[in-house]
Amino acid sequence: MAKSSFKLEHPLERRQAEAARIREKYPDRIPVIVEKADKSDVPDIDKKKYLVPADLTVGQFVYVVRKRIKLSAQKAIFVFVKNTLPPTDKRAFNENEILDKYPNSLGWFVM
Repeated sequence: MAKSSFKLEHPLERRQAEAARIREKYPDRIPVIVEKADKSDVPDIDKKKYLVPADLTVGQFVYVVRKRIKLSAQKAIFVFVKNTLPPTDKRAFNENEILDKYPNSLGWFVM
């Protein structure tokens, strides 16, 4: 995946401030950005920003994304975090599991 378009469109300070505001308002949710890979043939997603409950698994989040892009069951999608495929049974955004493995100075979790 090339440089995140979200990162290119929004200055670092603005991203960090927005993430901090969201985390303060919704402490049990994680701000997440979802972008498709450059060469992907899946449909564009209509919504890039998500507030994800901390107890949601990666598999459950993939299900949410599949529904948003109306992807058929015959097509596969893979979620990468910093070029790594996280286990689908792990809580996607639990501070002690996935987020600790993939720290991010943005305050946003980019997938």
